[in-house]
Amino acid sequence: MTRIIMCGCNGKMGQVISNIVNEDETTEIVAGVDLVDKGTSSYPVYSSFKQIQEEADVIIDFSSPKDLENRMDYAATQNIPVVLCTTGLSQEQLDYVTKCSKKVAILRSANMSLGINTISKLLTQISGLFSEAGFDIEIVEKHHNLKVDAPSGTALALADAVNAGLEQDFEYKFDRSQERIKRPKREIGISAVRGGSIVGEHEIIFAGRDEVIEIKHTAYSKGIFGTGAVEAAKFLAGKPAGMYDMSHVIG
Repeated sequence: MTRIIMCGCNGKMGQVISNIVNEDETTEIVAGVDLVDKGTSSYPVYSSFKQIQEEADVIIDFSSPKDLENRMDYAATQNIPVVLCTTGLSQEQLDYVTKCSKKVAILRSANMSLGINTISKLLTQISGLFSEAGFDIEIVEKHHNLKVDAPSGTALALADAVNAGLEQDFEYKFDRSQERIKRPKREIGISAVRGGSIVGEHEIIFAGRDEVIEIKHTAYSKGIFGTGAVEAAKFLAGKPAGMYDMSHVIG
């Protein structure tokens, strides 16, 4: 049984993960951490890590960047690995996370989806083959109309996975409207679509002479990120200090 401390337990993802764990016989949330205890959780909820009395094997952090250092200090002091899903971290905070990883296991990925990370691994393996055969590479991502950043972090991570198989030799192209030139071969085009309530859609296109290969991932809910976080927690429990990502989980 993997015992979990859920940080940000009253947030949307915290509640998603709570429901996933409730249906998983191999995991249990022993405590939650959030600013307010709504009284709806089946586990005790604390406003500070200092108040926690329960023993745990891993922390899942889906909270805000605020107070990150104190959370990392608690994990390092108690030697409890952390699945860090919090986004929007500054470079200074990222550096602090790296520093803490020398004392405790920390897993952090741009996207927690098992599907996205499996596709990323595949892209690194096949991109060189298609590039050498003259295929052009394009990535199209679609999200809801409330998403403010473009392209998505996941689209950039997929581009990085493709480029890893190309010896980091390709440039990213985000806009062709200002140029009237033939498409260069050594580039990866990245396009963003924003509309409606699209949760998340990413398509990688390998376009060659007389044939096109498309690899597509569609997210129908945020539950995929919760499932990935729980699987990551199972993997990370008991691991030695170091930085990990979802590629380690999928093997």
